[in-house]
Amino acid sequence: MATKISKKIVGYKVVNAEEEKARTEQAQAVAEQEAKDQAMANVVHMHESVDRPEMLLGSTYKIKTPLSEHALYITINDIVLNPGTEHEMRRPFEMFINSKNMDQFQWVVALTRVVSAVFRKGGDVTFLAEELKAVFDPQGGYFKRGGKFMPSLVAEIGEAIESHMRMIGLIKNDGLDETQKKFIDAKRAEYESAQNPGSADATEGDAAFPSAAVMCNKCSNKAVIRMDGCNTCLNCGDSKCG
Repeated sequence: MATKISKKIVGYKVVNAEEEKARTEQAQAVAEQEAKDQAMANVVHMHESVDRPEMLLGSTYKIKTPLSEHALYITINDIVLNPGTEHEMRRPFEMFINSKNMDQFQWVVALTRVVSAVFRKGGDVTFLAEELKAVFDPQGGYFKRGGKFMPSLVAEIGEAIESHMRMIGLIKNDGLDETQKKFIDAKRAEYESAQNPGSADATEGDAAFPSAAVMCNKCSNKAVIRMDGCNTCLNCGDSKCG
């Protein structure tokens, strides 16, 4: 179809196909970036003004210590932000602690309120677990089931919070890789075979560590054995020779 030019031509330029393609791609890239920026602007992040939904997802953790005949039950409720989108995330919203033992009621209520307030502030709240796990009881800690040393009841509450954060993906699992697991399993089998000849099969798959194991300074589990002049932890793999 012909186009009639009614105005006087004062100049002209030959269009380069490659330049035109580059300009088109650049315009598309700018448009896509603006769309991404707009989408990110609509993403809801955790902050103290987020309204509490009628229902929250929650998990309850039981803590039974030798300090009391009654267990503590820690419930952490999570809020799901941006549900059904690629930006969906699950974040801790509040914490409650319940027990028949009322001796510690005052500070337990205070702790749950402070932790819940920090949860609702948003941002990186993973530091809470580390701070609580670093609390030491001046009267001494205790060993929980499985042989792990807990410096205080507060530290075990911190460990429960850390376990929950790992479960919802807020803390990435930095556990042992397959090579380390195979090395530790081989060391354990060799140790048990040497200690109890002919009974290695009977202890295979047992979650408990050998009774002669001592506490590991790195992971606080009673899982360190000595073989071939080296102290090796059967839980975290830490090894020292000498």
